[in-house]
Amino acid sequence: KGIENHTLLRVSQVLGEVMGNPNRIAVLSGPTFAREVAQGKPAAVVIASDNEELAGRIQGALRGPTLRLYTNADLIGVEVGASLKNVIAIAAGVCDGLGLGSNATAALITRGLAEITRLAVAMGGKPLTLMGLAGLGDLVLTCTGQLSRNRTLGQKLASGEQLADILGSMRMVAEGVQTTYAALELGQRFQTDLPIIGQVGAILDGVKTPREALRELMDRSLKGE
Repeated sequence: KGIENHTLLRVSQVLGEVMGNPNRIAVLSGPTFAREVAQGKPAAVVIASDNEELAGRIQGALRGPTLRLYTNADLIGVEVGASLKNVIAIAAGVCDGLGLGSNATAALITRGLAEITRLAVAMGGKPLTLMGLAGLGDLVLTCTGQLSRNRTLGQKLASGEQLADILGSMRMVAEGVQTTYAALELGQRFQTDLPIIGQVGAILDGVKTPREALRELMDRSLKGE
């Protein structure tokens, strides 16, 4: 999952270029930690594809007593939700690391979802997709789950650790770092306001401390929801 830097292509688009047959591509996403799936704990995910027949076949092949699959034709919405939730999860980790409490985390998740939805819709996705498993579901899990790598990275940033040191100590990839920059480029391309993602970028670049970024978000001009 993710967005290719510089080209800003989604994974399905990259695969389509490589394979030469985009009609044979489907993507799987949803609120799942691989460890819990491997342990047989219940989970639900989405199979997205322009090819309804292909999505249905995958849905039937992968279903099981602990894994429920839904189909969706909105590749853009599913892929954007899967990618950008990692950026918001970094911000959620920062909130947790600063000890800001549950109110702040809930507000961040809600407004983060609004940002993701704005961009996905501007790119051609459907808002209802972002209300489902590949949007809200995955966002909540990644922002609150103890197994979230991106949330952990945000916690460490809030504690004062340097980004290079954090990444060097991690055994797995925190996709949200590179996705932050791709998302900001997409925001410029589609003229979409992404204030939370912008502040995450400033923290990652060392331009602002986590508390400075928080203060700027809270001091933004007042507006309707």
